[in-house]
Amino acid sequence: MRTEVTVPPWAGALAGLVSGGVALGVAQLVAGVGGAPAAFPVVAVGDAAVDLAPAPVKDFAINTFGENDKTVLVAGVLVVLAAVAAVIGVSARRAPAAGYAGFGLFGAIGVLAVVTRPDTRLLDAVPTVLGALAGAWALTWLLRRATGPVARAGAAGSGGLSPAGSAEPISPPPGSAPAEPVFPGAGEPGHEVEGGFGGGAEAERPTVMRAGGRAATFDRRRLLTGAAGGAVVAGAAAVLGQQLGGRRAVNAARGGVRLPAPATPARPLPAGTDLRIGGLSPFVTPNGDFYRVDTAIVVPQVDPRDWVLRVHGMVDRPVELTYADLLKLPLTETYVTLACVSNEVGGPYVGNARWLGARMADVLRRAGLRSDADMLLSTSADGFTCGTPVDVVMDGRDALFAVAMNGEALPLEHGFPVRQVVPGLYGYVSATKWVVDIKVTRFDVDQAYWTPRGWSAKGPVKTQSRIDVPRSGDSLKAGATTIAGVAWAQHVGVAAVEVRVDRGQWRQARLAQTPGPDTWRQWVIDWAATPGRHTIEVRATDASGRTQTEQVAPPAPDGATGWHSITVDVA
Repeated sequence: MRTEVTVPPWAGALAGLVSGGVALGVAQLVAGVGGAPAAFPVVAVGDAAVDLAPAPVKDFAINTFGENDKTVLVAGVLVVLAAVAAVIGVSARRAPAAGYAGFGLFGAIGVLAVVTRPDTRLLDAVPTVLGALAGAWALTWLLRRATGPVARAGAAGSGGLSPAGSAEPISPPPGSAPAEPVFPGAGEPGHEVEGGFGGGAEAERPTVMRAGGRAATFDRRRLLTGAAGGAVVAGAAAVLGQQLGGRRAVNAARGGVRLPAPATPARPLPAGTDLRIGGLSPFVTPNGDFYRVDTAIVVPQVDPRDWVLRVHGMVDRPVELTYADLLKLPLTETYVTLACVSNEVGGPYVGNARWLGARMADVLRRAGLRSDADMLLSTSADGFTCGTPVDVVMDGRDALFAVAMNGEALPLEHGFPVRQVVPGLYGYVSATKWVVDIKVTRFDVDQAYWTPRGWSAKGPVKTQSRIDVPRSGDSLKAGATTIAGVAWAQHVGVAAVEVRVDRGQWRQARLAQTPGPDTWRQWVIDWAATPGRHTIEVRATDASGRTQTEQVAPPAPDGATGWHSITVDVA
């Protein structure tokens, strides 16, 4: 009688998981060797997921996970891939072709995700292809390893070969029952099935007669040692691939940048710009604390020696600038507050820094803007685009191609080697990081990344104010209490901030000094706290006399509105 035999489902799932890890490790290693971390299929699939996700999903991810949204996305992709790999392994126990088909599908999806990214080449599909082949080989190897030769074949009391080593099975004792067969491929031509018997451990290790007279059985130990080896290979390849991914080389190049002195230095900060109150956001946000919201799963690695900015489109003379060319231009230094349109009222996605860069208007004048152009479609090294109104950039404000942040070359996460900084506009329409291309065009001709996803084409920053001290939910002692925060109204400036408690009368807060209308402004007010639960609200008025609205609106499509309020308990 011929009977097909299989390894247990858990063993197939384990083999699939390890094989999937090998596939991803090899893909990451090859991507790292090629200096193209974005060619790693997990990154490409994550980037595609970001692009395809509806705007409400993106808002939920940002509001729920903050700057960890991309980490959560990558983790989610890995979890899905792990589940798929386990299913492939279980399926391949009986049908090896299922393993090849599964990893073939894995490779096809990865290749499609990679080659459809705007910043990749056809060769960037190689890591995914090699990873899929490595995964398929690893799965086949592990499943074969799981069906090793019977230990001590022919030993007394166990199923096995006859003492002479012939292909004839030993006759079982009278009354013994044959064990269940467990080797894939049994029942095929050239295989004879034989059941183990007896009272020892070997009774649970049924055998299969392979072609040529060798008996085989499911071997847990060989599978586990093979899986451990595969896991080590996968982990080592992934770590090495990350190290070779280009970040170290770009970090070294960043460390070698020598920033020139600004032709127009930033104005000295007036006394009283920073109130230095514990818990209050400092006037200048340290680079490590500055918010980051963008679409890049992996931070683009742009070597400044290879960087070129191209200005073209509706211009008289297309312009190309290298990084060295940009540093030779007269550079301007200025303090500018940046805000993300995804920021909820009272949210953290706003920060103030001292920027150094070439004025965008100077570069655009070199190209010669045509009179009917009204949009700058900027593109980052990873393919992200944003549309900036031409009139805003050309109206005299300090819109920069920035090369430095708070006295040092831009951090990689904030756009090294060059990014845009435009006061008064939300980042999604102005603050392109890793910028490499400027197409001068029109809003009725071109659309940037976020516009077809439901966001406004033009995004002027709305007047906002935030309470930093105390925090919502704090428990305070009765008596003299400090309430403090920040407010911003670019490119107009903050003229007044008012605070009220429990919907009482509005009281004027004391404002810190500011070097100009393009930065946020600290404010503070004293409060005689009384026992009980209290609600504190804040609102700001800009220099043109407009007070921020009480009407609550979500970030989409052009920025959140409403008054920030907190609740505290006073003992």
